[in-house]
Amino acid sequence: MTILNACGPSAVRRCLVVAVALLMAACSSVERPKPTPLEPLTPRIAGKQVWRQSLGRPLAGQTVAVLGDRFMLAGDDGKIVSMDIGTGTVRGQVTVGAPLSAGVGSDGRHAAVVTRNNELVVIDGDREIWRTRLNSRVVTAPLVAGERVFIQAVDRSVQAFDVFDGRRLWTVGRSGDALSLAQPGVLLAYRNTLLVGMGARLLALDPLTGALRADSTLASPRGTNEVERLADLVGPAARSGDVVCARSFQVAVTCLNVERHAVLWSRPQGGFEGLAIDAEFVSGADATDRVSAWRRASGDVAWTSDKLRYRGLTAPLAVGSTLVFGDSEGWLHVLSQDRGEPLLRLPTDGSAIIAPLVRSGLTMLAVTRSGNVFAFRPE
Repeated sequence: MTILNACGPSAVRRCLVVAVALLMAACSSVERPKPTPLEPLTPRIAGKQVWRQSLGRPLAGQTVAVLGDRFMLAGDDGKIVSMDIGTGTVRGQVTVGAPLSAGVGSDGRHAAVVTRNNELVVIDGDREIWRTRLNSRVVTAPLVAGERVFIQAVDRSVQAFDVFDGRRLWTVGRSGDALSLAQPGVLLAYRNTLLVGMGARLLALDPLTGALRADSTLASPRGTNEVERLADLVGPAARSGDVVCARSFQVAVTCLNVERHAVLWSRPQGGFEGLAIDAEFVSGADATDRVSAWRRASGDVAWTSDKLRYRGLTAPLAVGSTLVFGDSEGWLHVLSQDRGEPLLRLPTDGSAIIAPLVRSGLTMLAVTRSGNVFAFRPE
């Protein structure tokens, strides 16, 4: 279940908090449809698990950083771990001494996390160099780039800090929206521009000053109340070259040329997980886990599949000519990019895959709710 965050004027906030609480209670009382049973599958390609590591208690909303020959990820207890991509060997480990609310971001030297006490903590190598208290909860992993640390709060406001001394450099707030999603949003770099999701808009900001360079609306929310009109962009966004595609919660999948700040196409589809992109297709699963692929150039539907409905799919990962999803029972489903046909099914430990899948070269990483980290490679 996606969580909502209330913000805005205090009187409005109180009313909406009550409304959201009632909505969440109602949703929790409705039994979710059972996962679609998996059909027998004869593998059409080969792949295998190459290593497994234990992370301990996992972090909900986990984000894995890919840094050269290392994967970096964080545990719920504040432990930040670097693992060798080839072998899974722990290359480094440091703890910030507090439970975390957001996963790790890193530029290869500095790493940043946010604690549940709303403290931004920055690590250099194996030592903490500074921490500072934030005025809002954070669930999106920090972005560390250009000697700055960028933070996106659950109200989708953005702050920039000097990576060396922790000075707050600028803040850009969000206005006009009473609700936001308390799940990871869109925060990424494109050349010398910071791209930030605020509501259904994608802002292009100057990373040095926070000045607005462009403001693109990716969806037009409709509804009779604030909950129905909620249309935040959800992460991870998918980027290939100068094209960025993002999902607007409940509303649409939209692709944008960020060089020209021009919307290329938009297609209606509700959902709350991110997307994948390659040279030909943009792919993702809707709120019922129906999987769709759109042609990148035109936005025309290439195919849809109901074979994984209600299986609690993660954001997809594009790997060569294949598309990979994790599910709530710990399976990795490898589909063909061009037709959506099942090619391979790989097991983990039977618990849900809780982080967006990532890869480095031929090695693909999955993190489970049981706190295990699995690496897979094609054969």
